[in-house]
Amino acid sequence: MNLFDSASTMVLAGTLALLIMLLVTRLRGRQQRTRPTREALDTVQDWPPEPARVMTVQERQAYELLRRALPGYMVLAQVPLSRFLRVPTRHSYSDWLQRVGSHSADLLVCDTGSRVLAVIDVRAEDETARSRRRHERLGRVLQAAGVRVHVWREGKLPTAAEVRTALAHDLVRGSGPMQPVSAVSSRPMPLIPVPETQELDALLAAGDAAMRDAGAEPVPSAFLDDFEDSRPAAAG
Repeated sequence: MNLFDSASTMVLAGTLALLIMLLVTRLRGRQQRTRPTREALDTVQDWPPEPARVMTVQERQAYELLRRALPGYMVLAQVPLSRFLRVPTRHSYSDWLQRVGSHSADLLVCDTGSRVLAVIDVRAEDETARSRRRHERLGRVLQAAGVRVHVWREGKLPTAAEVRTALAHDLVRGSGPMQPVSAVSSRPMPLIPVPETQELDALLAAGDAAMRDAGAEPVPSAFLDDFEDSRPAAAG
C-alpha cells in the first residue's frame, strides 16, 4: 500500500512539473511573438532619425568666443570621450563606454596635430544633482588623463582676455597655433583682439533667430542622465 501511494505521488509530481514546463514554454513563445527581438528591429525603420543641431545657443556662444580668442587653434565641439581617450582593455571596454565613454566633452581646444590641450565644460546655472554627478565624473576621468577642464557657466561666459589668461598654461603644452604655409617666421601667431561676450551675443543673435525654425534643437548634454538609474552602479 505504501509503495502504491509513493508511486502515485511521484507520478503526480512529475505530471505537475511537466505542466509547469509547458506553461512556461507557451508564455515565452507568446512574449516572443508580441515583442520583437533586437535582431528583428530595423535600425532605420524602428528608430526613424531626424537631424538635430550639434550645439545649444550657449554652446555656440562659447564656441565662437574660443575660436575668436584663440585664432589658429583647433576648436571642436561635442566630441565623445571615447574619440580622444584610450583606456586599457583588461576590463570590459563596452562597460567603460556605458559608464562614461559615450558622454561628450562640450568643447575641445586642440593644437595643430589635433592633440587635446584643454576641455571647456559648459554647465547650466541650475543643473540637477544627476547632471552635476555626470559632470564631476567626466572631470575625474579627464583629470586622470592629464587633460585640464575649464568650467564655464551659461550666461556668465568669460571675456576673451580672461580666456587667453586661463588657457595660457594649457596652450604652452601644444605645438602652437596653425601657421600659414607661406609664413617665414616660426614664432606663434599673435592673439588679436576679439569682441567681448556682450558683442558676441549680439553677433550670434541674428544667426540664432534665422536658425531657430530651420532645424530641431540639439540633443541635450544630459540626455543620457535619464538612463543612468537603470544601469549598474558605477564605482567611479
